[in-house]
Amino acid sequence: MSIRTLNSSASGMETNLYQLDVIANNLANAGTTGFKRSRAEFEDMFYEHFKLPGVQSATTETPTGIAVGLGTALRATQVDFRVGAMQDTGSTFDMAIQGEGFFQLADPSGVTVYTRAGNFSKNANGDLVMASANLGRLLDPPINIPQNAVDISISADGQIAYREAGSTTVTTAGQINLARFINPEGLIQAGENLYYQSDASGPAITGFPGQDGLGPIRQGTLETSNVEPVRELVDLIKTQRNVELNSEALKAGDQMLQLVNNLRKF
Repeated sequence: MSIRTLNSSASGMETNLYQLDVIANNLANAGTTGFKRSRAEFEDMFYEHFKLPGVQSATTETPTGIAVGLGTALRATQVDFRVGAMQDTGSTFDMAIQGEGFFQLADPSGVTVYTRAGNFSKNANGDLVMASANLGRLLDPPINIPQNAVDISISADGQIAYREAGSTTVTTAGQINLARFINPEGLIQAGENLYYQSDASGPAITGFPGQDGLGPIRQGTLETSNVEPVRELVDLIKTQRNVELNSEALKAGDQMLQLVNNLRKF
């Protein structure tokens, strides 16, 4: 019977190691723009039933049964999409969404990708792109700003306007569209602050910032990570203790099996 103890304890250690991986990734990205923390969710595994509740005995039905669980398993890792704190940067093309929504980017693969990070910049052609050391993905729909543009402003509803040097005429460069999803937790995390649409997330619902449930845009601001280091450290200590407790149960089961195996020697 201690074999069940070994399996249950081993499953507990394995799932808590997954939890440790999730916590470590959260802490590693505590300073990442627009990062959303994840949490690991567990579930108990199958039960071995020796006697089912409600079985008819000689005189009455048994009110309870006899069952032993077979451990735990990782059910899912869920992304927490709560909005992070706003950090003023003063940079013209830094943007933060104050509420629900994602910026849309055009990936070279031909698909649209989504991000909460709003650290944008201009490329050599004057197109707004997501700032990256590897690849500058164009904002979708694309917006181009001339090299001689001054007094560039981004309104709360996503309109980008500028004035050409030496002119008093204000010109609209374009309109930022945001996207939201019925189930944002179903998005595929792709790294580089990017998400891909999936069948679980549902199709993107696009619109203007500040309308139809989408948050307004705040220029010169970035959304920081929503990781709370103190909370993660508490979870880290709990996870460490859970691994230690499961290892103790594993040792106890092993010692009991050794004792049973040595009975034949007495």
